[in-house]
Amino acid sequence: MRRLLPLIGTPGSHPGGRSALTCRFRCGDACFHEVPNTSDNAYVGDVIAGAIGRRSMMRAAAVVTVATATGAAVVGTGAQDARAAQAVEGGAAARTGHTVDKAARGLRFSPVAPNTADAVTVPGGYGQNVVIRWGEPILRGAPAFDPEHQTAKAQAGQFGYNNDFLALLPLPGERGRQLLVANHEYTDEVLMFRGYDPANPTREQVEVAWAAHGLSAVVVEEDRRTGRLTAVTRHALNRRVTATTEFRLTGPAAGSDLLKTSADPTGRKVLGTLNNCSGGTTPWGTTLHGEENFNQYFANASRDTDKRYGLGTGATERKWERFDKRFDVAQEPNESHRFGYVVEFDPYDPSSTPRKHTALGRFKHEAATVRLTDDGRPVVYTGDDERFDYFYKFVGSKRMRHGSSRSVREHNLSLLDEGTLYVARLTGDSPAAEIDGSGKLPADGEFDGSGEWIPLVTATARGAVSHVDGMTVEEVLVFTRLAGDKVGATKMDRPEDIQPSPHTGKVYVVLTNNTNRGKAGSAGADEANPRNANKHGHILELTERRGRAEATTFGWSLFLVAGDPADPATYFAGFPKDKVSPISCPDNVAFDPHGNLWISTDGNQLGSHDGLLGVATKGERRGELKQFLTVPTGAETCGPIIQDRRVLVAVQHPGEIDGASVEKPASNWPDGPGKIVRPAVVSVWRADGCDIGV
Repeated sequence: MRRLLPLIGTPGSHPGGRSALTCRFRCGDACFHEVPNTSDNAYVGDVIAGAIGRRSMMRAAAVVTVATATGAAVVGTGAQDARAAQAVEGGAAARTGHTVDKAARGLRFSPVAPNTADAVTVPGGYGQNVVIRWGEPILRGAPAFDPEHQTAKAQAGQFGYNNDFLALLPLPGERGRQLLVANHEYTDEVLMFRGYDPANPTREQVEVAWAAHGLSAVVVEEDRRTGRLTAVTRHALNRRVTATTEFRLTGPAAGSDLLKTSADPTGRKVLGTLNNCSGGTTPWGTTLHGEENFNQYFANASRDTDKRYGLGTGATERKWERFDKRFDVAQEPNESHRFGYVVEFDPYDPSSTPRKHTALGRFKHEAATVRLTDDGRPVVYTGDDERFDYFYKFVGSKRMRHGSSRSVREHNLSLLDEGTLYVARLTGDSPAAEIDGSGKLPADGEFDGSGEWIPLVTATARGAVSHVDGMTVEEVLVFTRLAGDKVGATKMDRPEDIQPSPHTGKVYVVLTNNTNRGKAGSAGADEANPRNANKHGHILELTERRGRAEATTFGWSLFLVAGDPADPATYFAGFPKDKVSPISCPDNVAFDPHGNLWISTDGNQLGSHDGLLGVATKGERRGELKQFLTVPTGAETCGPIIQDRRVLVAVQHPGEIDGASVEKPASNWPDGPGKIVRPAVVSVWRADGCDIGV
């Protein structure tokens, strides 16, 4: 009998499976703070009035109709290791790395068993390499990485820290090369600097951290014989965007009094981007990046609107406010209003100024994924990664143009400034009495229902109008969470990535977890979030009305309830549960060329390291879930990209375990003992040169 895997972390680990160290540096200990959404979805107009010193009397019709819902289930730790071991056993199949049965196309590999190896573990018959690590030089003149003598100037020319979202874009005219874009979500100063004193960081350490945030663009080249990817240093398209790079604010709120500061009286220019989590690519060749836990960087907040966004009343963890007053809300009350947006970046133009699109609203954007309507208008889905917060959709009003001229590119860069921003409201189709918080199915045998996209703001070339009673356009777009409260949006279990399927048009909404569901003073279970103390998460499947991306109504059902398959409350789209891998805390997702959904995890609560799994979404094997890889100790799996012959993942915060430091590392990845732990991007391919999972 196999020994059950120990729980990762320490007895003091935070809810959701993360270490306390992760919570300190990634989200400012959000799990141990009061849930920001304390509303009962009844609006109190004086919240905004008190925050900005005036009361808006602008009124517009708020559209409210049917809705509310999602799903989940109770899960235990149990014998998932043994079941996964059975799945990988089987003679020739185990030796070749390919299963002998007819698994879903794209998922024909022997699943990796749950484990706690300090390595990236992949199926038999697959190879891997590190594409690029934190600190590798990518700009001309940047020095080689020296962790003992790191400087802000050096870091500004090197690959940033804690890579999250990844995009691989074509590079016409350069055979075998692609353009890799990566987010750098946050910094782990105790794992970056020897002798780091959290109470007294130095200016140099702070400025290194500023330079380690942001984005990187770097050209990568493939070895056609092996599938290995390597970075091309000092290419003309390589670029770093940091916490001090200039950005443009665009859209209806740009220039608002709510966005003006002493350094920028126009309210249209911002320095930097912070806590970029997941993102998306656009059909017009740019990348989108969601500013997520920006609240943790701002000190001394006191307003109710700041509280709704989770800003703290005292000093911050990193103490940046000591070195730049813009991070001190008491001195610059509007600076925090300039973060929490979707950023658009043009990686093909190194001279371009990145944009923050206010029309998509301000909240903790986990991602921003794009599809086009039949007539060529963009639709963007994005989630607000907070317990009991909402997910959103933006439907543009202008059509994308084709071509590469400057005028065409400029037109396409304005597509996300005009259109309508919506928030989701869901309704279950079962009696409330049948949703008891245990994850037990209602009498009709399924968690499902209908939903509505409720309009918040519509922007046109002639102006914009608010659809939220008592809130101006600027107020809705700067205090979007409050607008969602007022119109009765459905409180969800941490909306993360949202991906429309390019094969079926269905939309998949990932809910990572919410251990506060059902606690005293918090919202209880509903059909859309049917499990109290939801520590494993779930995934919803939305079907827009008539399959139209711009539809304002949709149907929904529970696609996957995460956890130990031995638990009766878990669900895998109806696939036999004794033939799937266990999964906990789904996070970022991506589709492969066959229509399978690949799921990366964050905070696994089943005793294994986080990993990447693929699940069939259609056909007779719908719901078949198989683990493809696991990541090292303390790490999270991020930014999956699934191509025909290659899988890429961002291995974020390896070694991020309570008590770890440069002097006492908890991981030896990726370079072995005696080397500093470094976040990195990893490429995986089939050793025989064939396509992934076929």
